[in-house]
Amino acid sequence: VSRGDLAKIFGFQSVRDIDRLVENGIITPYQRGTGKTHTTFDLLPTVTDYIRNLRDKATGRARRETETDLKNQKLKAEIALKESQGELHKLRTEIAQGRYMSIDEVKLDYTKFFLVFKQFATAIPARLISMLAGTVEPVEARRLETMLNSEVQNQLKAFVLAARTPDAEPEGGEEKNQKPDKEKETAEKKRKSQTRNTAAKRATAKKSSTRAKKK
Repeated sequence: VSRGDLAKIFGFQSVRDIDRLVENGIITPYQRGTGKTHTTFDLLPTVTDYIRNLRDKATGRARRETETDLKNQKLKAEIALKESQGELHKLRTEIAQGRYMSIDEVKLDYTKFFLVFKQFATAIPARLISMLAGTVEPVEARRLETMLNSEVQNQLKAFVLAARTPDAEPEGGEEKNQKPDKEKETAEKKRKSQTRNTAAKRATAKKSSTRAKKK
C-alpha cells in the first residue's frame, strides 16, 4: 500500500505522519521510491508494528501512572508516619512533665478518696447525736441516729449504683437497684415503730406523774 493509503488506514490527516513513523523506526517501508513518492508498505507487518508501538506506549503510560500512584501513596504514608511520631513524642514529653497519670494511679487515688469519704459520711450521725446530747431524750437520740445512719447508707448505695455503666451491671441488677428502696422501707417502718413506742412511754410517764400529783 502507498503512504496515502496507509495514512487513511491509520486515520492520519497527512502522509507526514507516516513519514515520522518511518523516521522513528516504528514501521519499515517495503519499497522506497524516489523522493518518497513511490514508497510502499507491506500492509500486515506494518499494521502489526504500529499496533505493537501503540501497545508499548499504553503499557508504559499505565506503568508510569502506577508508579506515580505508588509514589503518592508512599508520600502520604511518610507524612502520616511523621505526624504520628510527632504526636507520640509530644505525648511522651507531656507524660515526662507529669501532665498525665496512669490508669492504675487514678484508680488508686479514687479508691482512697471514696474510702475516706465513706468513713466521713458514716460518722456524721454519731457526731450529730453527740452534739444534741442533753437536748433530746436517749430513746429519741437513738431513733434519730438510726434513721440518719440508714439515710446515709442508702445515699451511698445510690451513689455507687448511679456511677456504674450498663456494661458493668451484674446480672440481677434490677433487684440490686431495688434493694436500697427495700432497706429504706424497712428503716421507715422501724422509725414509725420506735415513734409509737416513744409516744406510749411518754403517755405512761404522764399518767404516772398525774397520779403522783393527785396523791
